[in-house]
Amino acid sequence: MYLPKQFEETSVPVLLNLIKAHPLATVITMSTSGLNANHIPMVVVEKIDGTMALRGHVARANPILADLAVSSQTLLVFQGAEHYITPSWYATKQETEKVVPTWNYAVVHVKGQMRVVDDAAWLHQQLEDLTAQQEGTRDRPWSVNDAPAEFLDQIKQAIVGFEVQIESMVGKWKVSQNQPPKNRATVVEGLEQEGTEKALLMRDLVKKNL
Repeated sequence: MYLPKQFEETSVPVLLNLIKAHPLATVITMSTSGLNANHIPMVVVEKIDGTMALRGHVARANPILADLAVSSQTLLVFQGAEHYITPSWYATKQETEKVVPTWNYAVVHVKGQMRVVDDAAWLHQQLEDLTAQQEGTRDRPWSVNDAPAEFLDQIKQAIVGFEVQIESMVGKWKVSQNQPPKNRATVVEGLEQEGTEKALLMRDLVKKNL
């Protein structure tokens, strides 16, 4: 990933917060026919030894499992807030017209080694952790154990767990840092006027860099 220094985010808590807020990863592996991409919700786990891993599950029929015969090296991409930035928002447009459109975004790339975990107790815990991550803020959260045991056993027989030991995390926060302060201020105004959920998420990221 091209990463100019001004866009680099190195704070581990910030990177983890993005992963937890946007847990659907693009999981990229190498297959015998080339690159393979899957979209899988993940859970971050901190181990007793202080290392971290990402855990997920896939259908047993998913070809990603065969990719491990080629390489266990895995890249996971977590996409956070993103928004188109029109040059009309820049204060300097009125002064020079030397402005062009761009796209702001926050993203985390994680690299690590993938291993399959074909263990019923491990898989059940992964399902519980993933469900709690997504259901925890709901008024009436659904629990894995709400499903009938026989039905749940059928589901678990059709899936298998996997874990990626985190070797590196790289964050890119391209949120108008390369613009002069007055342009960043007017980008915040433009995003606020747009008013969509996407726009307001990006507004907050740009404001942090004013």
